Amino acid sequence: MILKFLKELGDNNHKYWMDANRDWYQSVRMEFLEDVDFLLKAISLWEPGMSSFKAKDCVFRQNRDIRFSANKDPYKTNFAAYFSVGGKKSNGPGYYLHIQPGQSFLAGGIWMPPADVLKKIRQEIDYSGKDLLEILEESAFKKTFGGLEGEQLKTSPKGYEADHPYIELLRFKSFIVSTAMTDDEINSGKFKEKAIVQFKKMKPFHDFLARAIEETEDSDGLL
Repeated sequence: MILKFLKELGDNNHKYWMDANRDWYQSVRMEFLEDVDFLLKAISLWEPGMSSFKAKDCVFRQNRDIRFSANKDPYKTNFAAYFSVGGKKSNGPGYYLHIQPGQSFLAGGIWMPPADVLKKIRQEIDYSGKDLLEILEESAFKKTFGGLEGEQLKTSPKGYEADHPYIELLRFKSFIVSTAMTDDEINSGKFKEKAIVQFKKMKPFHDFLARAIEETEDSDGLL
């Protein structure tokens, strides 16, 4: 039902169609909210900081912000949710669910962190890169996600030498892993169980990132 709606929306991405199919949209949105609630309850078992969240706190709006975009389509052609202890706008790590015909996936980590957060993550890699490497190279993790994704610097980040033992990790601008889902998994509902298993595998990765960006105090003040 969700994928069928999204396909039709993709073919008719304008307000007139959405207004005419508002009841259909509300029905599939409620279905998605129920799926998100199911996942939220499961994630809260190992992320208790989310135990007070509601599904609507994790789901993104369907309307696109077209003010500064060349694409003037008013609606997103996917349903998405983000589960993070700090909320949807957090700079901390989170679990991401993306449902779209032929393009559904699960992801986790931190996408394009601001400069101060990126600096902290790189500092943690500098100090404890072995810990991150062990997480990324763990057999089940690597088989599921492959490795880190996203844009990398072509040169070394400021303050780090080109021969740094973890220079390949330090060059990343985002710290993201993902795995694809099929339309059959979405339509059958099997994606929910898959999501729980794969999100749980991300936990050590998220713990490393959370540790990196935590603010701690020493005798010199806030680091």
